[in-house]
Amino acid sequence: MTRVIHTGDTHVGYAQYHSPVRRQDFLDAFAAVIDDAIDGEVDAVVHAGDLFHDRRPELDDLMGTISVLRRLDDAGIPFLAVVGNHESTRGGQWLDLFERLGLATRLDDEPTVVGDTSFYGLDHVPVSRRDDLDYAFAEHDAEYAALVAHGLFEPFGYADWDTEEVLAESDVAFDAMLLGDNHTPDSAEVAGTWVTYPGSTERASASEREGRGYNLVTFDADAAGGDDRVEIRRRALDTRPFVFVEADLREGEGAARVREAVRQHDLDDAVVLVDVTGEGDPVTPAAIEEFATDQGALIARVTDRREVETDAEVDVSFADPEDAVRERVEEMGLTEAALDVEEAVRADTIPDTNVRETVKRRIEERVDDLDDLGAFDPGEAGGAAGGDDAGDREAEETESEADDDSESEGADDEAADGEATGDGTGDETTDDETDGQVSMEDYL
Repeated sequence: MTRVIHTGDTHVGYAQYHSPVRRQDFLDAFAAVIDDAIDGEVDAVVHAGDLFHDRRPELDDLMGTISVLRRLDDAGIPFLAVVGNHESTRGGQWLDLFERLGLATRLDDEPTVVGDTSFYGLDHVPVSRRDDLDYAFAEHDAEYAALVAHGLFEPFGYADWDTEEVLAESDVAFDAMLLGDNHTPDSAEVAGTWVTYPGSTERASASEREGRGYNLVTFDADAAGGDDRVEIRRRALDTRPFVFVEADLREGEGAARVREAVRQHDLDDAVVLVDVTGEGDPVTPAAIEEFATDQGALIARVTDRREVETDAEVDVSFADPEDAVRERVEEMGLTEAALDVEEAVRADTIPDTNVRETVKRRIEERVDDLDDLGAFDPGEAGGAAGGDDAGDREAEETESEADDDSESEGADDEAADGEATGDGTGDETTDDETDGQVSMEDYL
């Protein structure tokens, strides 16, 4: 018999809503899974990808993760994992670093045997590259076999990976597929093999309303009830509460009715998400959010889903986006050095992988040339270098909207996270994004 915790989509380092407290929540949830593994004396912890939310995690997130993995290692419990789309880099993977430290095993096409079960790994692979996969796995002589993979597999939501094809073309007959990427926990039997997602360990988007947790998977014919050979049980995690408030306003109702709806909930240290619908009066989201935080909420977000009617005519024009960017840059009055950086970032002639080094070189050349330090003086076109207050507010609003949008994607944000972030998450990393990834050596 082999008993393992199956988890994934921990997204360590995700500062949801730009909150450092939420960032810590994601690390704490991962630590809680490891604590349960140690207390339950399982045979292994199997992580199905997206350990980190970003391919370039902050040092605090790395150190916190290493500390958690060391506790698991001290207990003699192996950590088996694959690489997800959020954390994938062009060069070495963070999982490789943890393996070198003796804290993890990166699963691949060779069997890693724990107890009487062989575990194999399949990292996230973009859709455009899956035709090249041959699903060739080395033979094993264990009683059971499991494939750990990161992707959106059928028959679950947002699927783009044919599970039956994987099972049919694999050289190994798998008893289970332990998956990550979809933030919604679920299980199904496909062609005689159990296929399951544990879901994310923290709510990475507003669509993840159900409680978070992980799977406890047992490979044992007797424990699983005979011929099934695999038993999957759901275990809950105690994570930060999310409060979902629905305010359906009737004609004549407004902010007072929304505040009343919010007041009916326990908001203590919770993330509060308010949806406003109906025919009532206009509502100022910022005022409701301030009210909720005054009532004890950690974070509050208000979304008014009503259509705003207007008699004003709207002019729509289609222009070259490059012209719009150039016009905006001219208005900002950037320094010569800043214009150098802007040109390097947008230039079609500079490969994505060389942008960082090009920017660094250009700035260093100007700093080294004492006669060229005037290039760092503000321009005069549209204001001081860096833009005016309105530009700053616009940037903040855009960042906030992008954050909220990514959190509401159906699949990590989900089929975006992206993160996954959705939940199905399966935020999908595009080929262009993959090509623009930096190596771990560049990061360090």
